[in-house]
Amino acid sequence: MRRIKYFVYATLIFSAFSCSKSFLERNPQAELTYPQIESKDGVEGLLVGAYALLNGNIDGTWGNYASAPSQWLLGEVAADNAHKGSNNGDQPNMNLIEQHKPTSTNDNLQVLWNRSYEGIVRCNNTLRMLAQLQAGSSGDKFDETRAAQIQGEARFLRAHYYFLLKRAFVNVPYVDESIAPADATSLPNDTDVNPKIEEDLKFAVENLGDKYNGEEGRADKAAAQAYLGKFLLYQKRYAEALPLLQAVIDAKPNLQSLPFTDNFDVAEENGPESIFAVQHAINPDGTGDNGNVGDMLNFFYGSAPISCCGFFQPSFDLVNSFRVTADGLPMLDGTYRDNPYLSDFGLSGTAKTNYEVDKGLAVDPRLDYTVGRRGVPFRDWGLMPGDAWIRDPGFAGPFVGMKHTIERSQFASNTVAGTQQITGLNVNVIRLADVYLMAAECQVELGNLGGALTLVNAVRERAALLAPKQVNGQNVAAYNVKPYPAFVNAEYARNAVRFERRLELALEGHRFYDLVRWGVAKEVLESYSGFEGEYLSISRGLNYQPQNDYYPIPQDEIDRSGGVLKQNTGY
Repeated sequence: MRRIKYFVYATLIFSAFSCSKSFLERNPQAELTYPQIESKDGVEGLLVGAYALLNGNIDGTWGNYASAPSQWLLGEVAADNAHKGSNNGDQPNMNLIEQHKPTSTNDNLQVLWNRSYEGIVRCNNTLRMLAQLQAGSSGDKFDETRAAQIQGEARFLRAHYYFLLKRAFVNVPYVDESIAPADATSLPNDTDVNPKIEEDLKFAVENLGDKYNGEEGRADKAAAQAYLGKFLLYQKRYAEALPLLQAVIDAKPNLQSLPFTDNFDVAEENGPESIFAVQHAINPDGTGDNGNVGDMLNFFYGSAPISCCGFFQPSFDLVNSFRVTADGLPMLDGTYRDNPYLSDFGLSGTAKTNYEVDKGLAVDPRLDYTVGRRGVPFRDWGLMPGDAWIRDPGFAGPFVGMKHTIERSQFASNTVAGTQQITGLNVNVIRLADVYLMAAECQVELGNLGGALTLVNAVRERAALLAPKQVNGQNVAAYNVKPYPAFVNAEYARNAVRFERRLELALEGHRFYDLVRWGVAKEVLESYSGFEGEYLSISRGLNYQPQNDYYPIPQDEIDRSGGVLKQNTGY
C-alpha cells in the first residue's frame, strides 16, 4: 500500500497560505496565488498540506513539542503517567504544565494553538479552492465521487484540529471556509465549536469510503467512524457512540490476532490495528523535519544509543500500576502503591552498583514494552543500564519511555532515522485497542456489563501473548495477566475499563484528557501528588483547581485580536 506523500507540495503551496503572525494581512510575493492553483492538482496539493500539519511542525525541527501528535506533554506529563524529565532548568515552562501552573504566556500553549489553526487554515483553503474549481467554467473538474472524498478528508482533518483545540482550551473561535481571511482575527471565542466538529465528522462518515488510491495516512470511513465515536463519547452520548465504534470493530480482524508491538514498530506501521495514524518520514537527504519531530526531546541521555535529551520519563505511579494480584488482575483498589517498586532509585554505594532487577515482581507484561527499567532488555539496545541513560534521576526518576523509540538496528537506515533523535515512526491517533476500550466504556454506561467484559478481556488476552523479557534464559519479572472472571457491578466495571485504558494506552497522549472527561482529575492527580511527591519534588503539593481542566488562551492571541478573544475563567 502506498503512503500519502504529505510533503510533495510543501515548498510550492504552503508559503502562500502559511499561518504566520501576519498571514491575514500579507500580500504574497513570489508565491503561488489562487489562480495559479485553481486546478485538480492544486486542490490535491492543498489537501496534502492540510495533512502535513498533523505532525505539528511548521517551521523547523525544534520547538514543536506541545503540538506533537503523541500529545506527550499535555496528555501524559500533565497527568499521572509521566514527568517532563531532563532536569529542572531545561524547558521550565514544561515544569509549569506538569505542576498545573500554566500562564497565558507559556510558549507550549502558543505552539498548540498556532499549529492547530494553521491546520484549520489549510483545510479551509482546500475546501474553498475545491468549491471555486467545481463552480468554474473550466472542464478540469473532479468527478462527484472524488469531490465528496476531498471534502470528507478536509472536514475530517478540520474536526481533528478543532478537537485538539477544544479539549485543551475549551473556548476557541471558529473559522471555516465561508469566513474571509481578513475577518478571521475579529472572531470571538464565545460560541461552542462542538456542533461544528460534529457536523464535519458526520460529513466524513457519510462521504468517505476506502482510502483514496489505497494511500495509507489518508482518512477513510473507519477513521471517521472511530473519531466521531470518540467525539460523542467525550460528550457522554454513549448510545450514539457505540454503533460507530462497534462498526469499526466488526470491520477489523480480532484484536488478539494483531501483535501489540506492531503499533510501535516502524517496520510494521499502518497495519490492521492502525485506524488513523500521523505519517512520519525521513527526507531523502536524511533530515527529519517531516519525521516525528514532536518527540525528539524524548530520547535518552549519556551512554544511550540516541543521546538527546532526556525528557518524558514514566512516573513511579505508572510503573507500579502494572503490578498485578496473584490472579493476574490489576490492583484496582490502589494497593499497587503499597511497598512500591522503585528500581534502583535512592540506592547508593555497593547497593547501587550491585543492583539486580527483581525477578519476582508480579507485573503485566505490557510494562516492559512501555517502560525501560534497569536490568531489563530494551528493544534490541541491550539491557537498560539505569542512570547512565538518564539526565537527572533525582529530578524525574529512574525510568524511560519505550513506545516512541525504534530498534537500534534501524538507526543506520536514513529512511527510518534521520537527525539523531528524529525517526520515521508513525504516531497512532486512534488504534483498534483504543476503540475496543471506548466501546467497553459505552457498554458500561449503557448497562451491558457482559459486553464490556468481553471487550476488556480481548485487550487483556492480547497482552498475555507478549513474549516475556529474559536475561540468560530467565524471565526478568513474574509476568501475569489474566482476563476478568466477571464485572460484578457497574462501579467495578467502570474502574476496570478506566484502568485498562491506562495500561494499554500508557504514554500515548490520552491520560490527562481521560481524567478530565471522567470528572476525576482533581481526585486522581492530588492523590498522585501525595504518592509521587514522596520521591520527587516536582510532584509535591498539587492543589488542583477547576480551571486546571483546561489551559489559558495564549496572551499573544488575545492581544492580536484587540481584546475580542476573552481569557478562560480562572486565568
